[in-house]
Parts: sequence; structure tokens; C-alpha cells
Amino acid sequence: MKNPKVIIQIINIQLQKKLLDHQKSSKTMVLQSSPNSCVCHVTKTDRKENMECLKALFLLVQLFSSVSADLIYVIWLFFVVAAWNWNVWLIPVRWAFPYQTDENIHWWLLMDYTCDFIYIIDILVFQPRLQFVRGGDIVVSGITSKHTILFKYSVFSEFNDRMESVMAKAYIYRVIRTSMYLLYSLHINACLFYWGSDYEGLGSTKWVYNGKGNAYIRCYYFAVKTLITIGGLPDPTTVFEICFQLINYFVGVFAFSIMIGQMRDVVGAATAGENYYRACMDSTVKYMNSYKIPKEVQNRIKTWYDYTWMSQGMLDEQELLIQLPAKMRLDMAVDVNYSIVSKVSLFQGCDRQMVFDMLTRLKSVVYLPGDFVCKKGEIGREMYIIKQGEVQVVGGPDLQTVFVTIRAGSVFGEISLLAGGGGNRRTANVKAHGFANLFILDKKDLAEILVHYPESQKLLRKKFVDIHGGSMSTMSRFRTNWKIRTNPSFVRFFMTLALVLFP
Repeated sequence: MKNPKVIIQIINIQLQKKLLDHQKSSKTMVLQSSPNSCVCHVTKTDRKENMECLKALFLLVQLFSSVSADLIYVIWLFFVVAAWNWNVWLIPVRWAFPYQTDENIHWWLLMDYTCDFIYIIDILVFQPRLQFVRGGDIVVSGITSKHTILFKYSVFSEFNDRMESVMAKAYIYRVIRTSMYLLYSLHINACLFYWGSDYEGLGSTKWVYNGKGNAYIRCYYFAVKTLITIGGLPDPTTVFEICFQLINYFVGVFAFSIMIGQMRDVVGAATAGENYYRACMDSTVKYMNSYKIPKEVQNRIKTWYDYTWMSQGMLDEQELLIQLPAKMRLDMAVDVNYSIVSKVSLFQGCDRQMVFDMLTRLKSVVYLPGDFVCKKGEIGREMYIIKQGEVQVVGGPDLQTVFVTIRAGSVFGEISLLAGGGGNRRTANVKAHGFANLFILDKKDLAEILVHYPESQKLLRKKFVDIHGGSMSTMSRFRTNWKIRTNPSFVRFFMTLALVLFP
């Protein structure tokens, strides 16, 4: 498939491989990129500058390829498809109806030559420069196939694929395209009916077109009533009329059943997500009613379903991402979440790849107004990053006193992840102020990531000590004292003393 986005990914992979190969040496690396060249000197002292140079090169390749190659080619395909539609729709009309005359033939020829000129430009300029991916290599198409030159039938399907890929709501275009298929089938039937009427003789019987009024409109009206089998048409009298009408009925049954099935599939695909959401909510409501869950809890669960669906368009992002390869999951996570996580001061200065690995482990959870994210004394097993909304640290006898409000881009609960050992309990009560969308990072996931990034692990622990002012040393002294108290010799001494004092 002629998709420039695939070519972009291959170019990026090749450039990244070159970077990894040349980072190990101190020689000069020159990357040639037509029509200009970018020269990057890779040494031990300026690798950081070289990284920035290559990143700029990546962005230039993506920008040029996506805007110049993709957008301009889609616009050009629009003109090619317009010329193709002119021939597909108007050639049957000019063949059947007497609309092309000696007085207006110059206008018809002008449009024909314009369409031919567009075809020639496409054959000579655009088609030879198309690039394909064959066996992992980028190949220029060169010579266009004979069928594409003569009929351009593949351009229409290619234009449809590209339009669906660039549109946010592709099902709208699919509905329009299916409707055009229906109109075109009626158009062909109208042309055939006029040809049949002219063959039998206009007005010769009650069944044929009588030659009055607008010929195309009246024949199109006949085609609609015939193919949709509305009825109310004059009965055919001759053998030709009977055969023509029988073929019309058979084609109408099969063609319209296929188109109705396509329309059903398009509408079903467009509403599949919403149907899944409704089915999940109905099942949950049925479960809650069967176990007589209190109405207050039921209303909160319904509110969670409604807000999660409206804010995300899905109930669980992981269901979508799990279908993608790891590399694509990372790309989506970086595009969606990196701008938020990069602002967290705790992770600033850490290895960039470590942050990328962490993005794929984040889980998005929505909390309703008043929901407690964590309570004081609970065992802490995860850390929270505020993606959207606000949370409040509360206390007091009734937990209504607000100590501080934490906003988007902040992090809390990091003590449970960065403090050594287990059994770390929460030190504060945190509840959602309004609707809050939080990222959750599990302690086990962070530990698995930091194993591969020891420098980042040291940096995080240093930041933790700086932020919390010696709480790490306090916990270390506590664990040392606990080990002394549980020494076996001390235990035996106190047991002997107890037997002496209390025989």
C-alpha cells in the first residue's frame, strides 16, 4: 500500500540505527538528506548537541513527508478522482440520452481534454514518484501499470482509503460513499431505461418513456420505482420489456440487499463503542439490582460510567492498547502522556528512556467528586500523577479540613514507592475535588523499570531525601533498632529474667 507514514517510520528506524552505530566512535558522521544535507559531528564531548541535531532531522523528515508527500498527494488524488467520476457518470448519459449535440460538443470536448490532461500529469509526474515498501525496502514505482493508466480504477479506492485515514469520523465518509453507490446504480438504470425506450420507440407503449418532460428525471424516477420495487408501474407488453423488467427486479433485490447490508455495517461500526458502553452499564445495573446495592452507590457507579465515557470515549484504555505492538504502544503513550509526566519535578533529570518505559506502565483511573484516593494508615503500593482535575489533602475530626490542594501535573504517594522495604503506610488523607483523572504507577512496575536504570534510581532517591528532609535516615535508624531488639540473645535474656521474677 502506498502509505507515506510507513516510509517515515522506516526512515526514522534507519536514522536511529545510524545514531547508535556512530555514538560508539568519535569520528565525524555525515547524513545526506536530499535535497539538502545535514552534517553532524559525533564526538565524546558533543554527543548531546548531535542528539539535538538528529532530533531536528527526524522532525524535518516527518514534517516534509507528512505535509508535502501526504497532503499534496491526497489533494491531487481528489482532482484525479473528480476527472474519473466525470467519465464514469457522464459517459453513460452521453451514450443513452441525446444531450451531446453539434451545438454543445465543444464544451463536452473541453471537459474531456481537461480530464485527459489530469490523467497524463498523473501518469508522468505523480505515479513514477510513488514509493512502496517491498520486503522492508523503499522502492520507487517507476512505470505505472497498464490498467491504472487506462482506467484509473485503483485511484478511487486509494483515495477512499486515504480519506478514511485522515478523517476524525471516517464513518461519515463511508455513509456518503455507500449512498453514492446507490445513486450511481439508479443512474445506470435510468440510462438503460431510456436506451430501451428509444430501442422500442418513444411513446410506442405505455411501459416505455413517452418523450414528454425532462428525459433524465423521468427515467430516473422509473429506475427508483423499479429497483426499490415500489410498484405502480405499467405492465410490460413486449418480450424485450418483460426481459428488461425481470432483470431490473433481480438486480434490484441483490443490489439493494448488499447496499443495505453495507450501510448496516457502517452504522454498526460507528456505534460499536457506544453499544459496548451501554451493554457494560446495563450488566452492571442488573448486577447491582440483583444484590440490592444501595441507590447512592448505584448512582455513583452510573456517574462514573457516564463521565469516563464522555471524557475518554472508552471505559478502559488498556483494552485498546493491548492490541498494538510494544513500539506502537510506546509511541501512543509518549504522544498522549509525555507532556504531563515531563512536567513532574520528581522525574526531571532522569533517563529519558526510563520515563518512556514508565509511560507504558501508567494506568488511567477516574475518581468522582469526594472519592478518597488514599487514606491515612493504608498500605501504600502505588504513586499517583494528576492528569486532570484536582485533589485535596484533608484532615481533622470529620476529614473536612483542607490542608492543601494539589493540581494537574503534581505527584503524591511517592513515599510508598521510593522508601525502602515494604509495609509503608499512607501519611495523609487525599480525596478528589471534582472529577479527577489520575495516573497510577504500581511499586512493582517502578522497581522492574529502575533495575535497568541505576543512575535514575540514585537520582530519585536523592530527590526523595531532599524533599522529605531525612525521613529515609529516620526509617533506617528504626529498622536498625528493630533488628537489635529482635536479636536472639536479647530474647533469651528477657525470657530468663521473666522466669526468675515470675516463677
